[in-house]
Parts: sequence; structure tokens; C-alpha cells
Amino acid sequence: MQKTIFEISKMDCPSEENLIRMNLDGISSIANLDFDIENRKLTVFHNGEIDQIEKSIIQLDLGGRKISTEPTDQTDFEENTNQKKLLWSVLLINFAFFIIEMTTGIISKSMVLVADSLDMLADSFVYGISLFAVGGTLIRKKRIAKLGGYFQITLAFIGFVEVLRRFFGDEKLPDFSTMIVVSIFALIANGICLYILQKSKSKEEAHMKASMIFTSNDVIINLGIISAGVLVNWLSSSKPDLIIGTIVFVLVIQGAIRILKLGK
Repeated sequence: MQKTIFEISKMDCPSEENLIRMNLDGISSIANLDFDIENRKLTVFHNGEIDQIEKSIIQLDLGGRKISTEPTDQTDFEENTNQKKLLWSVLLINFAFFIIEMTTGIISKSMVLVADSLDMLADSFVYGISLFAVGGTLIRKKRIAKLGGYFQITLAFIGFVEVLRRFFGDEKLPDFSTMIVVSIFALIANGICLYILQKSKSKEEAHMKASMIFTSNDVIINLGIISAGVLVNWLSSSKPDLIIGTIVFVLVIQGAIRILKLGK
């Protein structure tokens, strides 16, 4: 048995852990995966060469690089029987906020809320694949990943077109108070998801530490929406909403591209 440690610099969210798990699914030489999101490390226990595993990790463009490989005597790994229940919990939270943010974004005329709703949908999709594709064939998982990736990109491009229309048109100001309130609740929801998933790792106080990871993309986006709401009110302009919304749409497309890579 070999133990290889990877640094994955862009792994700051549990949904990215699931992306990596799915991309490594089907590699028979892997005995166990141990994720440390807080320190952005992945330890792979495997038999034989590491080349295929390393290639699959680098393929996702999450800043993965191999740190070390060494022999290990460890052969017993703790199985988390509650993993499916936990995945259902975070899927439902993310999907609920997709609906909430999409609805309130349309009503309040806020493109940044619409964009963040798609980011929530992307996370929901990743957790959904983990659940619904369990026990399915690799071809089935790849087809689901492709479908979801193209769907995300299509929605994001529609969002870009709407941003351009509003940028050059004469639109009513977004409701800044709705932007701020909804985003605060979304921030709390992301914190709950981190708490739930990290609690499952059975590491001493790891879930408390993970809840304080404010470098997570989701948390940064939520803080950006709150800032956009403040600027919309302060400047009496819709431009902050459109600019930050565009940035979030770019992040959504990047996430969709990673999902598409699962289908290769």
C-alpha cells in the first residue's frame, strides 16, 4: 500500500471534494481518500502507480500537485455510514436556496442574486450526482455530468446576455435590502453546509475550524452580494449589481467546465 499526499490549492468547498471523488471513481487501485479541506490536502491510499490518479486530479484544474508518496502499513479505513444522509441534507439546503435566490433575484431585479442561485444549483448538482449515481455505471455518471455541465453553461450565458441588456438599458434599481437580507441567509446556509459535512469527518473540532474558512468561494460570493447591495443604495446605481453578477456568472461557468470534465 502506498500513501500519496496532494496539495489542492482551490479546494475550499465540500462540493469540490465531491468533484474530485467522482473524477477518481472507477480507479481500482485506490483504497481510500482522506480529504482535509481546511488545509487543502488530499491523501490517497493506493496500490501500484500514481500516474493515473495524479492525471485525474490535475485534469480538474483545482491547483492539484503531488507533494509526496511513501509506503504505509495502514489497510483499515473508517467507513462513514451517514454519508448519504449528510449529502441529502446539503443538497436540499443548496437547492432550496437556488429557488429562493432565483425567485427573489427576479422579483428584486438583482442579477447578482440570480447568478448566485446558479452557483447554489451547481453545488446541488454535484451532491446530486454523488447520491443518484451511487452504484451506477461510469458511463451513466459521465452522461449525467455532461448534461448538468451544459445546462449550467447555458443558464450562465443567458445571464450574461441579460446583464448586457441591463447595462446598456434604462433599468429600475435592484432592491438593495432584498439583496442584503437574502445573501445573509445564504451565507448562514453555506456555513451550515460546511458544518454538516466537516462534522462527518470525525476529526477533533474539524467542523468548527471548517466553519471559519472564509476563503470559501461561496462565502466570498455572499459577502460580494452584500457589498453590491450597499453600493447600489449608496451610489443609486445598478452597476455594482451587474458587475459582481458578471463575476459570479464567470465562477458558475468555471464550475460547469469542471463538471463537464467528469464526463470525459
